[in-house]
Amino acid sequence: MSDPKTAEKHDTALMEKIVSLCKRRGFIFQSAEIYGGLNGCWDYGPLGAELKRNLKDLWWRRYVHGRDDIVGLDGSILTHQDVLKASGHVGGFSDPMCDDLLTKERLRADQITPQSGTVLRFSGATHEESGFSVERSYAVLIREGEDENKARKTAKQYYGQFLKDGQVSPKKLELQGETTEEVTDSTRFNPATGSLLTEAREFNLMFQTTMGASAEDNDPKAVAYLRPETAQSIFVQFKNVLETSRVKLPFGIAQIGKAFRNEINPRNYTFRSREFEQMEIEYFCKPEDGLRLTDEWLEDRLSFYEEIGIPREHLHILDVPDGERAHYSKKTYDIEYDFPFGIQELEGVAYRTDYDLTKHKEHSKKPMEYFDEETKEKLIPHVVEPSAGCDRTVLALICEAYEEETITDEKGKEEKREVLRFSPKIAPIKAGIFPLLKNKPELVAKAREVYDLLKPLMPVFYDEGGAIGRRYRRQDEIGTPYGITIDFETLGENGDELKDTVTVRERDSMSQERMKIEDLPAFLLRKIR
Repeated sequence: MSDPKTAEKHDTALMEKIVSLCKRRGFIFQSAEIYGGLNGCWDYGPLGAELKRNLKDLWWRRYVHGRDDIVGLDGSILTHQDVLKASGHVGGFSDPMCDDLLTKERLRADQITPQSGTVLRFSGATHEESGFSVERSYAVLIREGEDENKARKTAKQYYGQFLKDGQVSPKKLELQGETTEEVTDSTRFNPATGSLLTEAREFNLMFQTTMGASAEDNDPKAVAYLRPETAQSIFVQFKNVLETSRVKLPFGIAQIGKAFRNEINPRNYTFRSREFEQMEIEYFCKPEDGLRLTDEWLEDRLSFYEEIGIPREHLHILDVPDGERAHYSKKTYDIEYDFPFGIQELEGVAYRTDYDLTKHKEHSKKPMEYFDEETKEKLIPHVVEPSAGCDRTVLALICEAYEEETITDEKGKEEKREVLRFSPKIAPIKAGIFPLLKNKPELVAKAREVYDLLKPLMPVFYDEGGAIGRRYRRQDEIGTPYGITIDFETLGENGDELKDTVTVRERDSMSQERMKIEDLPAFLLRKIR
């Protein structure tokens, strides 16, 4: 048995098991799967929806309900174009992209690995019998140890795109104007195919739409965007929140919501998607407190991850160096997690200074100052931003919880147990309710009583199908922390001492204890809150 907590980076087999379980047990589905899938978009099934809601509820209770200095906001997804012009997204929120001339695959130019080798260049291709001819420059990179004929085959496939349907096989084309050239550290070729790439050009990462009746008239004022981040609605509403909530510096505005980015290459399951959810706080403060508060927020966020079941030893802190931070940031920490596909960012804690409020003041011509009643001074507050990816955190929780182990059943037979060791706080189902036998009406009736007792208080699941061990395994696989079995002792068949008690099984240790039915609500509520 391999322990996923010590797995090698890029553990493809482990990730495949996790993805399979998520679909099989109703955590995450590919969006529009019956139509071939919508790339970069995912639907959360019954268990995934509960898991994600539990995470968001814990975050909200901790930071909005649990603190006096943070209030909530729920901003609109459709965003005024002027908001994003002021923030720098319109005109600046793009990546340099290039296309593989053969496969049409789109790659980020700044992420292409430099390569060295021999380049075969061609001026075109012909086929004398059919009269086909095309003059167009093309090239293929041959790395050390690769066959030149493979490169020629690639070139014929490229020129074959210009053939008419059924005209001739690309294999029969004659390549023209072949020359060779040695290159070093070139980024003009696709590392996967060797094919020549187009020149880099900017690609807008935002989803643009039009709204209102004038949209049909190509009115530029009708243009709006699906927000690329939740932060800007907080900055735009800063003065309204300040005036209506009577908050004083330092204070924060929290928001959980959807954001959208037209990612070129969505990858690593739900980690990088085109539609995603953020859990974000903009914490406004005086300039002299910004760096100190950034460090304090980093520690607070690390403790939150520990609370929900991601231990600190599986997290990494990257102090983003000068030159790699966003231009508005004076200090940024990235909190990263050991995913099976490598160490990747979960959250950024950034000191954004007064950049955002200043920009919106300049563009809107509206005041953004805060009046300090103690010093009688006006200032534009600075801001510290802890911004977490909700979907990324859900994926990290699943990866952290997943484990395989070999156990011995009551008959001494070894079997594999697949288990999600979720913290009870975030587990989708808190307890499974099992009558020992489904063909005993009195056991079923009592189990239904227990189910009805707990159902109003928390998500629980009633299961009477199959052997009790099988039912335990099914609940282990979805991360249910407790199994409650109603047996004949519950009915008092072995005396009144154990009447109205049940067996409570703990998922991780598989230990069992007897407990009075009347004590179940208090016991479980203590564990899940």
